[in-house]
Amino acid sequence: MKKVFVLLLALTAIMIPAFAQGGKENGPIVLTLSEVHAEGYPTTLADYEFARLVEERTEGRIKIDVYSGGTLYGEETGSIEALQIGDLAFARVSASPVASYVPALNVIQLPYLYRDGEHMWQVLNSDIGQNMLVEIQASGSGLVGLCYYDAGARSFYTKTPVYSVDDMAGLKIRLQNNAMMVEMVQLLGGNGVTGIGPNDVYSAIQQGTIDGAENNWPTYESMGDYQVAPYFILDGHTRVPEILLASEAVLNTLDPADVEIIKECAKETQAYEIEQWALREKSSEEKVVSEGVTVCELTPEALAEFQERMAPIYEEYGAGYEDLIALIQNMGL
Repeated sequence: MKKVFVLLLALTAIMIPAFAQGGKENGPIVLTLSEVHAEGYPTTLADYEFARLVEERTEGRIKIDVYSGGTLYGEETGSIEALQIGDLAFARVSASPVASYVPALNVIQLPYLYRDGEHMWQVLNSDIGQNMLVEIQASGSGLVGLCYYDAGARSFYTKTPVYSVDDMAGLKIRLQNNAMMVEMVQLLGGNGVTGIGPNDVYSAIQQGTIDGAENNWPTYESMGDYQVAPYFILDGHTRVPEILLASEAVLNTLDPADVEIIKECAKETQAYEIEQWALREKSSEEKVVSEGVTVCELTPEALAEFQERMAPIYEEYGAGYEDLIALIQNMGL
């Protein structure tokens, strides 16, 4: 009996996306959207706003069910694969895995590329960023780039204060499984540590396995890492945007007029998500500071040294994109 129950659970999990996308005869077409972040997170709020707008603008012809918290796909790579074969209609993912299909997306993730958030959005909203969205579909990946969402700046946070490159010497910093990030920390004199999941960062710092990690304000606050790594180094080394993706296979089954409505609605939610991100970022910063976190602000000279250490990364990962990098760096000056 137990085996039958487990089998039924497995079949139910498999059937959720397919059933949701199939729609009902003489009823709305129901599409699914996968989100790994929890309820209330800025990108999740934007997902729901996207669903609301699509249902409203299509006069109920299309309904989008949002599955947050990784309930459909716990890893973004899994949702991307589902999009490619048409088992999923939409997914909000980081730009990082999408760079596998559009290498130019690696450029907009280079460390210390942007002066601030406003600079990044100038780039993403310009022909540079919009052409990259077009290239996602043109790559033959089966993916369609709808819009960008904000994910803020990633900064280091540690058990000890850091005000210069010298203070980074020997520090063990938890990183995502990304070769460029590992090299970045090594160039700063630290040791990049991969293989530690986001839910295990707190205990790894507490036990001394690592000396810190890096992320944005909301994650630093929501995961509780500030309690064991009370120094937040405001270096903003990377700003990796999120992308709302659609399945080309699924869009091809819809009325072209409805596809255009979907694309327009997605574009509209970008501004909404940016606003929600700013609110969450501010509240997270205020909370951790009120609980004793020290914000280590780098002097212009210290930040310049962090940036100068990245020369080998720009040579390696920016090869062939030198003109594009220069165009980005000079935008808005």
